[in-house]
Amino acid sequence: MIKIKQAIIVEGKYDKITLSSLVDAVIIPTNGFSIYKDEEKKELIQALAEKTGIVILTDSDSAGFQIRSHLRNIVKKGEIINVYIPDIFGKERRKAKPSKQGKLGVEGMSQEVLLEAFQKAGVFADESAPKRELITKADLMDMGLIGCDNAAEKRAALQKKLGLPELLSANMFIEILNVMFTKEEFLNKII
Repeated sequence: MIKIKQAIIVEGKYDKITLSSLVDAVIIPTNGFSIYKDEEKKELIQALAEKTGIVILTDSDSAGFQIRSHLRNIVKKGEIINVYIPDIFGKERRKAKPSKQGKLGVEGMSQEVLLEAFQKAGVFADESAPKRELITKADLMDMGLIGCDNAAEKRAALQKKLGLPELLSANMFIEILNVMFTKEEFLNKII
């Protein structure tokens, strides 16, 4: 079991159960969209972000990205680390049919996939490691991935090639790239 100092924010109780066997951390489920109305839970998440930092781990579907965005908007101070799971199509064992978008959620991910997602996000990173050069909007513009004709299509193709979720804005795409790759690794992947 891996100890994580930050609190982990997930969508539901089954996500929490899945993670509880993998990490030793405070795990807070948002209970889906009820986070929009749960003032006490919002205050708790804000306090945790300031005190220990939070890790946001939601499904890679539109609901997951909506909840992730809401959480980022309510946390004004503190550390937020976004952990993204890849788009893996299938159905969770406890469900009769696949989700609306056909993707597995956090609860359906293997321990290996979850650990890799945490590692790529830098959750287990050595804090004494040297700072690395970040991928910038200018870099993506030079590559034709933002700010030009067909940029969205090129970005979508690259996201698929890199195994990233498909529902990413250009800003979130840059953020994920910087979490998952050094600039050198990224340049080597697209060449």
